[in-house]
Amino acid sequence: MGTIVIDEKYDKWRKMLKEDISRKRYLHSIGVSNTAACLAMRYGCDIWKAYIAGLLHDCAKGLGAEEMIRVVQEADIELTKVEKSNPELLHAKAGSVLARDKYEIKDEDILEAIKYHTTGRPSMTLLEKIIFTADYIEPNRSGIPDLDGIRRIAFTDIDNSIVLICKASIDYLKQKNRVIDVTTVDTYEYYRNLGKEE
Repeated sequence: MGTIVIDEKYDKWRKMLKEDISRKRYLHSIGVSNTAACLAMRYGCDIWKAYIAGLLHDCAKGLGAEEMIRVVQEADIELTKVEKSNPELLHAKAGSVLARDKYEIKDEDILEAIKYHTTGRPSMTLLEKIIFTADYIEPNRSGIPDLDGIRRIAFTDIDNSIVLICKASIDYLKQKNRVIDVTTVDTYEYYRNLGKEE
């Protein structure tokens, strides 16, 4: 009986999402959802939470920059200067609000995983690590240096995969001369040093 309810909810959210974002972004979201579920099985995390957080992680991508700023400010979530000038980062925080208010997700673990899926953060929960990683390695991604290697490592040492993902993101942004969010740098340093301490 419980499985039927879960399937119905998932179908409802999937249909809503399909209307809210582009086809390419929707296919990416399905990929992240499935990858997150696989990582959850591997690491003993709640598969249902991973599935839903993966599905809805980009639910705010269909909003314009001004609308994202409004959504986040109305929810009393702090905005950095970098986020205000870079909606690519802002969609994660806006997505956590949209998931709560429009998709009626009440689970704080899921909402936090959506909120931090782009920049990561030091000392992430297992679910947050899984969504952060799944977003980067899902099957529709291509053209990223050493992506296959990171995919393999993600299933053996998720903390190390976070280090590699952060480093790749920082290197890419530097190369493109784009602003780097300090939270990504903090996440990189935290997990890099974590590996040294063990």
